[in-house]
Amino acid sequence: MLGENHYAVEITERARGRRTKVFRQSATTTVRGGHGLITFITYGRTVPPIVDEAALIKDAKPAPPDATEQRTLCARPVFSGANLREPPPAQRMLNLPAAWHFSRGAGQKVAIIDTGVTRHPRLPNLQPGGDHVSNSDGTSDCDSHGTLVAGIVAAQPSTDDAFSGVAPDATILSIRQLSLAYERKDEPGATTTTGYGSVRTLAPAVVRAVNLGATVINIAEVACAPGGTDLSDAALGAAVKYAYDRNVVVVAAAGNVESGSNCRTQNHNPDVSVPGWSTVQTVVSPDWFVPYVLSVASVAPDGSPSHFSLNGPWVGVAAPGEGIVSLDSTPGGRGLVNREQTYNGVSPINGTSFASAYVAGLAALVRSRFPTLTAREVIDRITRTTHATGSGRDERVGSGLIDPLAALTTQLPNRPVDAGANGVQTPAPPVGSQTPAPPVGSQNPLPRWVAIIGVLTCLVVLLIAIARTWVGIRRRWLPPRTPSRFVGGWPRRTRSGSNPTSPYR
Repeated sequence: MLGENHYAVEITERARGRRTKVFRQSATTTVRGGHGLITFITYGRTVPPIVDEAALIKDAKPAPPDATEQRTLCARPVFSGANLREPPPAQRMLNLPAAWHFSRGAGQKVAIIDTGVTRHPRLPNLQPGGDHVSNSDGTSDCDSHGTLVAGIVAAQPSTDDAFSGVAPDATILSIRQLSLAYERKDEPGATTTTGYGSVRTLAPAVVRAVNLGATVINIAEVACAPGGTDLSDAALGAAVKYAYDRNVVVVAAAGNVESGSNCRTQNHNPDVSVPGWSTVQTVVSPDWFVPYVLSVASVAPDGSPSHFSLNGPWVGVAAPGEGIVSLDSTPGGRGLVNREQTYNGVSPINGTSFASAYVAGLAALVRSRFPTLTAREVIDRITRTTHATGSGRDERVGSGLIDPLAALTTQLPNRPVDAGANGVQTPAPPVGSQTPAPPVGSQNPLPRWVAIIGVLTCLVVLLIAIARTWVGIRRRWLPPRTPSRFVGGWPRRTRSGSNPTSPYR
């Protein structure tokens, strides 16, 4: 009750029986009823969050904000099967050798904000970027995740196998921001761990990557929250916009649907071809800070959406995320891995984290080939050269599966995908299309008539000359000429109807 005879009635949209008010636009309407004033508060559809640039953390040191300690053993992925004499399925899907004719990512620095990256012989261009989890320089990886991602982005080829990163000439900048093996020292429960790292550590890591000269940033770990929950990600939103405004491409995983986590509820939109913010059950950060982030979903080797890939109206593109092969994170390791140890045994390596790594590598290829493109234009080129699904844009895979060769070679109309978003959009013509000829009745008749007149004039002149010659023979005006002299010796004149360079030919 707002006052005497003044009541407030709150109307909210419901989704699966829950109130979904988080980050919603609202409106109020006050009307006079029989018993006084009634204010109706109506919450509209969920919209992307508004970036608060004042929340930017500019001067955070590359160190954990809390005292931490390692509580579990480090992960030890393994390789199962014969040596790779053929490229892994993901590489075959993307046809990377064809793309390498045009770019190998030279001159680009890709920041891997993850669990750290272990030094490996096939990552010679690895630079330390700091540690927000412990006291390393960022080149320590107890979880193996960051090394897997870095290998997909920029591992150099080897004569021992057919594996290679997408951009083997790019530089990797490693910033450790998360580890499931670490906890706060004062965290209760020494026998279990939920890991260390959050949006509190992710936001300053993004800013640090920008300040260290990264041209592409890959964020493989994201934060999820169910509708109605505050993500407390204002600093992260400000950080990704900080990167975007400074011409850095930020690529992020779409997130995995996992039971027992905040990402446990899939976003089911009845019409996946229409962005359905009102049907969002799980929000993902930083992905929902579009257009400052390119969100990447995962697809299976057959191109179908991966069952674990989290849907959403923010998803931009898709890339391979199943059956992953990459570099061994064991200190001193020199080989490859394709299986991870889990509580249920050894399992294939899957996840949207690795799909985002393929797109980050592609962003490095594009930036190397087209160094004058802005971050927005790089994202636009990647998005517009995908293999779309039959329905067009899809909340499961965005605009479709990436195509590195097309992204590096297609001539695109000078119009970004979000042009006209605030008004009526005019579709761009297909690449290589030609303007159709106008209908016959609408063509200009002048060239045709000039050509006809020119031909007739030539015929008249020729007939007159023949007649004068004949009369000269009869009247002894001209000596008789043989046909051969007549054809070869008659002066030829250039007219519009016979000139090869005439526009009326």
